[in-house]
Amino acid sequence: MSGRVSPGPGCPPGQLDLSDDTFRQIARSDSRIVPLRELRSSLSQLRLASLSVGADGRNRALLSAFGASTSRNLPSNSKFIFGPSVWLRALIKPEPGYAISYIDWQSQEFGIAAALSGDTRMMDAYLTGDPYLAFAKQSGAVPEDGTKISHKRERDMFKTVVLGVGYGMEAEALATRLAISPLEARELLRKHHETYPQFWRWSQNYLDGAMYRLSARTLFGWHLCTKADANPRSIRNFPMQANGAEMLRIACCFGGGNECQMKI
Repeated sequence: MSGRVSPGPGCPPGQLDLSDDTFRQIARSDSRIVPLRELRSSLSQLRLASLSVGADGRNRALLSAFGASTSRNLPSNSKFIFGPSVWLRALIKPEPGYAISYIDWQSQEFGIAAALSGDTRMMDAYLTGDPYLAFAKQSGAVPEDGTKISHKRERDMFKTVVLGVGYGMEAEALATRLAISPLEARELLRKHHETYPQFWRWSQNYLDGAMYRLSARTLFGWHLCTKADANPRSIRNFPMQANGAEMLRIACCFGGGNECQMKI
């Protein structure tokens, strides 16, 4: 395999951009890069020596609660077992007589966006259990009887659009991520605007209100000061991220009566 690779943004002249994000994007358009990217990623994430594990085999790391502007936790990726690659979590094991449960939200940010914006089509998509496939169907890209197996490529593309919209991804970045032309990327974003117009009106109103008041709040009162030069994409994403953090804290309160143990 041969070829020239241009340095990425911020990379010193004469040096290659060897970041995992760059390898991930190139792998989407060139399958020969996939094994190399996976090998590099696995090797870089084998950081077991840095994990904070005591003599009793338990992983204890500072969670840095409320460390992010969205009130989310910011634990060390090198010391906390949930920081490295997902497959390393198989090292977590319960003591004899105990069991462990790995629980996560399903399409949480999409559901929060649907509820806060009052977009009924977005709510309908969320209630199907697979909002990415539902979005593809609602926009006419997948037939009503399509499944994530029969239309995996389309579902994956529309999933990338949904996740990218949450972070304010624009057409150029989306095109690179999906290895498609900017024209195709703009068409996908247009489909999202047309399918969920109520969401986009709410998102714009939320952004305008936050910039006017120089503040944004969650339903339970977490406050964010917004400066005049604040990143609009971050403000648009704030209600999903911050309200999601509050949902987790409420869930922990309800489950607080149960003893949680994690041993490695």
